[in-house]
Amino acid sequence: MESTGGPYLNTAAVTSPVGIARLLQMTFGCTTFSLVAHQGGFSAAYGTFCMFVWTFCFAITVFIIACEFTHLHSCLSLSWGNFTAAFAMLATLMSITAAVIYPLYFVQVGCYPIGCEVRDFRIAASVFAGLLFVAYATEVFLTRAKPGQVTSYMATVSGLLKIVQAFVACIMFGALVNDSQYGKYVATQWCVAVYSFCFVVTVVVVAFSVTGKTALLWFPFERSVVIYTFVAVLLYMSAAVIWPVFCFDSKYGSPRRPGLCAKGKCPWDSQLVIAIFTYVNLLLYVLDLAYSQRIRFVSHL
Repeated sequence: MESTGGPYLNTAAVTSPVGIARLLQMTFGCTTFSLVAHQGGFSAAYGTFCMFVWTFCFAITVFIIACEFTHLHSCLSLSWGNFTAAFAMLATLMSITAAVIYPLYFVQVGCYPIGCEVRDFRIAASVFAGLLFVAYATEVFLTRAKPGQVTSYMATVSGLLKIVQAFVACIMFGALVNDSQYGKYVATQWCVAVYSFCFVVTVVVVAFSVTGKTALLWFPFERSVVIYTFVAVLLYMSAAVIWPVFCFDSKYGSPRRPGLCAKGKCPWDSQLVIAIFTYVNLLLYVLDLAYSQRIRFVSHL
């Protein structure tokens, strides 16, 4: 029986530079959480987060490799190029976070009191966690949009920045719920509203791009995204002024960390984290606005 549909398996999915990077991601991810689960161990919210990152990224990477190798991604109602580019950027951010957190909280130089074997397993897991980050960063580097190239929106600098903006906002929300006392003033509540609004709209932009539904909208999606980015810059500029004033000015808050504040449970620490990442996200939105002037959206790739 003659086949008229072309090859059933896409060998380039595992032999191309991107495919090799994904195979390394799968290998390093599996090795990392296996070392931790077997002997390294983890505990508390930090350890649980690291294990979630490694297992989640491993599962999605296996799914991507399987879909591309068998051409099954053509049956999914997704913009595959946008989906893989968005996941690669998200996995890069998550993996570097876990690669920093795990050794910071679980690795020590001496053997006491965990024992030398456990220490060695944790060091090995930390090394592979770092390699996992490098593998995901390599995919982002290989698949990013080149000048003059027609590619998926999420592979452009503006699209990748959307993922980083949402990730930074998640860090800010984590600090907000850690007794940041943002409810004391209407002004700080406004800042939280800014963070929430920009996060939700950014996630919606990513969702529409990944699902490939931008062409179905009754308004020009690309122009709306640029306008939203400009509005987000203005909103974050207001928060970048208001939050430090109402948290660190002596009239409303404390310019220095209170001496009696317990480590890990001090509102001042959370307020400082939010202030720092407010400026980080402001910079990201400004860069996004600058790059969004130079791209054209492609929703069907």
